[in-house]
Amino acid sequence: MQIRKYGLRFIVVFLSLIICLCVFAVKLVLIQVFRADHLAALAAKQHNHSIEIEPIRGTISDRRLKPLALNVTAYSLYANPRMMSQVDKEEAVKNLSVILHLDPQFIEKRLAKDRFFVWIKRKLPVELADSIEELNINGLDFIKESKRYYPNGSLAAHLIGFSGIDNSGLEGIELYYNSFLKGESGWRQLLRDARQRDLMIEKKYISPRDGYNIVLTIDETIQYIAERALEAALHKHNAKAASIIVMDVKTGEILALANQPTYDLDHVGRSSIESRTNRAISFVYEPGSVFKIVTAAAALEEEAFTEADQIFCENGEYRIANHTLHDHHPHGTLTFAEVFQYSSNIGTSKIAQKLGPDKIYEYGQRFRFGIKTNIDILGEVNGYLKSPKLWSKTSIGAIPMGQEVTVTPLQLVAAIAAIANGGVYMQPYVVKSIKDIHNEVIKAFNPKELGRVISEDTAKRVTDILVGVVEEGTGKRAKIDGVKVAGKTGTAQKVVNGTYSHSDFYATFMGFAPADNPRIAAVIVFDEPRPSHFGGTVSGPVFKEVVENTLKYLESSQEEYLLPQLTFRAP
Repeated sequence: MQIRKYGLRFIVVFLSLIICLCVFAVKLVLIQVFRADHLAALAAKQHNHSIEIEPIRGTISDRRLKPLALNVTAYSLYANPRMMSQVDKEEAVKNLSVILHLDPQFIEKRLAKDRFFVWIKRKLPVELADSIEELNINGLDFIKESKRYYPNGSLAAHLIGFSGIDNSGLEGIELYYNSFLKGESGWRQLLRDARQRDLMIEKKYISPRDGYNIVLTIDETIQYIAERALEAALHKHNAKAASIIVMDVKTGEILALANQPTYDLDHVGRSSIESRTNRAISFVYEPGSVFKIVTAAAALEEEAFTEADQIFCENGEYRIANHTLHDHHPHGTLTFAEVFQYSSNIGTSKIAQKLGPDKIYEYGQRFRFGIKTNIDILGEVNGYLKSPKLWSKTSIGAIPMGQEVTVTPLQLVAAIAAIANGGVYMQPYVVKSIKDIHNEVIKAFNPKELGRVISEDTAKRVTDILVGVVEEGTGKRAKIDGVKVAGKTGTAQKVVNGTYSHSDFYATFMGFAPADNPRIAAVIVFDEPRPSHFGGTVSGPVFKEVVENTLKYLESSQEEYLLPQLTFRAP
């Protein structure tokens, strides 16, 4: 009996051992055959520490290679919660919340993660990194990165734009040319021991490719001249907003572009959406009398009028369909040239009536109103030029004087520059070249003609009329001593709740100089200036200040775009 009893126990134990052995064998096969890759990868992950090496983002500079955006060294703080004791974590929360001005609960949540790597805060300046380093807290370390820095603060903010924490462009040139500026990341792989400590043994290294550098067409000095004048006039006239663009009429290069309100590129988080809006290319408005250049050019090009033709301006009141058109100052008979010099709405409408809607629309399109200029920056809008089939009975009296049509400041400066350039419309652009780290040009952008708008003879005749606007007409405050200026004023009522306001206006002046050898064109637009709201009064003096100082600067700087044979005469 005893033998049987022990024999049964032996068999049970033996079978149990056999079963366990089989289970272990099956498990071992599963691990070694079916899960080998997964476990090998897990081991590699624990022992191989990969660090991304950030490329240096390319610089953005003005045409004379003065830096407008560049990278500076920054240190990004991270933690390895798995190698931190509870005391380490408490010490980190206590000190980092004070040094970095972070919520202690935020740091606690980051350190509570069961991970080898969590970001605490990125892009720290050297002094903060040194303060944290002195704490000597186990599990905290830094990765050396770079941070975008804008040495001139808000200068050219709406052109340059800004980049985010990961050095990717978010606005302006930073965004439009991000693929060139950003570069490609590299990688560095280090070995770790079982306690996740770096052994400083490099296993693999892939070097980063730094970003390319962007050279803009703008000139830092001209940009400063434009911004200073615009800001001063904004405050002087209590305006809501304003824009200015300065353009080389021969090439289409934008030498300056600015808006008010503006913002500081190094403190984007403190700015509003309105202050970051590039109004010069993305804001449309009814231009008012500056649009009369279309009618003037069309009438002369079509040989429908000569400068000496007499036009009766109805002493200030003229009825078109069910609407009565008025002039700011009543006029009797004016010559064709005087109609535009004194900005007569009635005279312009009579000229447009003779030409007809189709011609007005045709020349509006020739000047590319209602069409994007395709400038190399994001955010440009079309504006609106109404097709003749959509015109009402009163449109022939409204559109030629700049109502029922919307434009951008960029479209206006490009249009007036086409007249200055002998009737040839140049493509506006803001990037001159793209260079690599060795200063080799990998892509150059050259002046591009988009077509002839009017003949050279017509352009010269329109120029003479626009000189009369400044010499004798509504643009006298844009005069520059010793330099002949051509320009046009515009004062447009804003549309408020579907009707034209009698208290809110846009004030515009656009022109070019020297008129006898044109090189620089500019447009200035103010939104709701008060108490004065006329383009000649508000915007004309800004044109004078900016263009006069720009011409003097160009004469003295001996730049590649120096004005030929330019002399200033004493008044």
